[in-house]
Amino acid sequence: MSLYSLRRRPLLALATALALSSPGLLFAQTKLKVAGIYTVPFEQQWVSRIHKALKAAEARGEIEYKASENVANADYERVMREYATGGNQLIVGEVFGVEAAARKVAKDFPKTSFVMGSSGKPQAPNFSVFDNYIQEPAYLTGMIAGGMTKTNQIGMVGGFPIPEVNRLMNAFMAGAKEVNPKVTFTVSFINSWFDPPKAKEAAFAMIDKGADVLYAERFGVSDAAKEKGKLAIGNVINTQSQYPDTVVASALWNMEPSMDRAIKLVKDGKFTAEDYGPYSMMKHKGSEMAPLGTFEKKVPAEIVAKVKAREAEILSGKFTVKVDDGQPKSSK
Repeated sequence: MSLYSLRRRPLLALATALALSSPGLLFAQTKLKVAGIYTVPFEQQWVSRIHKALKAAEARGEIEYKASENVANADYERVMREYATGGNQLIVGEVFGVEAAARKVAKDFPKTSFVMGSSGKPQAPNFSVFDNYIQEPAYLTGMIAGGMTKTNQIGMVGGFPIPEVNRLMNAFMAGAKEVNPKVTFTVSFINSWFDPPKAKEAAFAMIDKGADVLYAERFGVSDAAKEKGKLAIGNVINTQSQYPDTVVASALWNMEPSMDRAIKLVKDGKFTAEDYGPYSMMKHKGSEMAPLGTFEKKVPAEIVAKVKAREAEILSGKFTVKVDDGQPKSSK
């Protein structure tokens, strides 16, 4: 055996010991193993944004990413445990219907980091929460809707009346009221996160009652608007390319700031339980109003000017969009 080999062995042993004693150093040298668990298909608006951010990190070579879609609530805990047992260092998902079970899993795997969509608070030491704090661009799209309606009637179709949905709808309504105090709203919840036919039927009913602009919190609403020649406002993703004559504007959710933060903290060995919600706000580039695109020349110039001025005030901190988690109601 050479003298070089004899000298090299202690150095390798020291390097290994240092890596094992410092998880952050070990993770930094290898791809982070990340798992996603979703109760709906990848293409569903909300989940698609998380999936997109993690796929981007995977494309950059930062993580190894596996994900399960359409996981029933009854199976969620089992899938969480399988991914945790399988050595995934970061697990991402949404646990609105399985809060207690998910938090129990986190307690059983204290060395695994969890970032979960949740209505609850962070749970030390390893269970962080998030939701789509995109009420600011929702307010701006509401201003657009208030300026575009001719009948002064706006229909709004949501999934479930939970805080994460309510705050966006309330912000949208407030924005519409700012530019058009005469506007009224018809609000309906389909009690599903992914049922386009049901959302479409709810939208048809609102159009029949006079709504000419629809807030598409769920898939299916824009299809109804397109068939009836009405307008729609998108939520979370921008579908204007699919509905160029229907979708006027959208409030976009960008999960990259949140996911990139979580990945870095886990790699550095500094991950703790925290609320990632604020990283979805406009100042962190976690949300924005989509470009008007095909409607750039169709939205009245005075409305565009008001929206741009309000957007600048939001970004500068001069204007704060109120967070109202109460269930929105139809106008009397």
